[in-house]
Amino acid sequence: MSIPSTRHCQACKQEFIIEPDDFTFYEKIDVPPPTWCPECRMIRRMAWRNVRSLYKSPCKAPGHTESIISTYSPEKNIMVYDQSYWWSQQHDPLMHGKPYDFSVPFFVQFVELLRKTPLPNLSSLNSVDSEYVNMTMYLKSCYLVFSSTHSENCSYSEGINECRDSCDLLVARKSENCYWCIDCTSCFNVLFGTKVNSCNDSAFLFDCRNCSHCFGCWNLRNKQHCILNKQYSKEDYFKELQSFNLGSYGRLQEIRQMFSEKTAGAICRFADIFHSENVTGDRIESSHNCHYSFDIAENTDSKYVWRILEVGGSDNYDITVAGKPTLTYEGQGAGMGQGSKFVLGSGDTSFSQYAHSCISGCLYCFGCVGLTSKSYCILNKQYKKEEYETLVPKIIEHMNVMPYVDKRGRVYRYGEFFPIDLSPFAYNETIAQEYFPLTKEEALSRGLKWRDQDVKEYAPTTNSANLPDNIKDVKDNITTKVIQCADAGKCTTHQCTAVFRIIPQELEFYRKINIALPRFCSNCRHYERLAERNPMKLWHRKCMKPGCMNEFETSYAPDRKEIIYCESCYQAEII
Repeated sequence: MSIPSTRHCQACKQEFIIEPDDFTFYEKIDVPPPTWCPECRMIRRMAWRNVRSLYKSPCKAPGHTESIISTYSPEKNIMVYDQSYWWSQQHDPLMHGKPYDFSVPFFVQFVELLRKTPLPNLSSLNSVDSEYVNMTMYLKSCYLVFSSTHSENCSYSEGINECRDSCDLLVARKSENCYWCIDCTSCFNVLFGTKVNSCNDSAFLFDCRNCSHCFGCWNLRNKQHCILNKQYSKEDYFKELQSFNLGSYGRLQEIRQMFSEKTAGAICRFADIFHSENVTGDRIESSHNCHYSFDIAENTDSKYVWRILEVGGSDNYDITVAGKPTLTYEGQGAGMGQGSKFVLGSGDTSFSQYAHSCISGCLYCFGCVGLTSKSYCILNKQYKKEEYETLVPKIIEHMNVMPYVDKRGRVYRYGEFFPIDLSPFAYNETIAQEYFPLTKEEALSRGLKWRDQDVKEYAPTTNSANLPDNIKDVKDNITTKVIQCADAGKCTTHQCTAVFRIIPQELEFYRKINIALPRFCSNCRHYERLAERNPMKLWHRKCMKPGCMNEFETSYAPDRKEIIYCESCYQAEII
């Protein structure tokens, strides 16, 4: 098809456009065009990904009775094994396989298999002394760290890679001794930094690069000894810095408010796109021909992609968090495989479809769950190559003739991702709630599942309002107290835990950097940082530089107060 086609989304009923290049991709991988708009497709994938909601559940592995930390709450009808036992391959998932039943919709058969096939309690590969982490690889001595790799001695962070001795980060790389940083790269000893690159020994920075010993600055390049964008001598800088006492919680909040007001007038680049050509989206580096994509590096020929953890990848559409996939469509946790479609948490699986937690080089699997190093399987039943290749087209035809239809009348034929209503997770347990938040009432009105917070087994022994104002006055026994979050569980859309603790590793870090104790639980803090990142949406806007007529796609909504410049105007003003 050589012209764009307008369609109506099955989910939100809004119009969306399928471009000629999109049709070319769908033909290339042999799938029908989507019936859901890009945003609804992303939400559907996200609703199958629980990263941060952790529970204590019984291990159901043979001979095991212990309680384990799991992403599946106890009442869910899922066979959860301790991940070390699951990885040991002492259980054969093929024993749960069954012949395909052409009298029942495919997705009904898949969910039946999902409920009886063992799944790991968490996804944490090669991590040491890091019990409370998920969707991670190669961590050491980390606590409540998620979707991260190759980091050590970090806590309460997400999306970090090659970081050390840091706390409360959201998307950071190659950084050390940092606190409350968002979109930071190659930083050392930076506190409260947003969009900061190669800076050190600084605090409260926004869009700064190659700066050291700066405080409360924005839009700076190659500077040192600056306070609120004013240049000081080295001696005067450190003298003036004494008035900013971050160890006092009261003073810290005053400084945060002041910095927020100051940076309201900062100039913002329309998008953080570097060394890239023919791309649209945000936070894109060294990529080519990628559109409506976010958090990617060295990608080519892709669209509707978010957060590729490893650099590289090409020819991907509709990917939500992956390693480095190639020629993959509608994947969530797609790993580093190639040629797969509609996969969930299936790292290094290739040429497979509708696979869930199939790993370690699975090939040519259809509708399978929890397989390791298997090939030519359908619904966890082993077939010969010729049998597999004969049966799969018949199943695809059956999915079109007898589709799954949910309670809201949405039809799932071949080419649709897993139905959102069949996810084992409630909407507010998943990352869909983080990026597309809903209230309980809104979720239920849309036919989505909602899980109310558990009643905490620990009652608070102190209120966050009663914590010492200054970190210097905090006693060692603070680590024994159960602290009531300042939100006290009232912010239900933030998954507030109501109470929290200060762990010894955390207290040591706060003392080292002289920062006041937090008053909010880690979930509330995470959502506060999320609010500082732009959404994964694009709007068509014009450059706000007087006289400039350039237009662009940006993740800054038209009603935002920031000053948004095109690339050339931004470079001329800042550099």
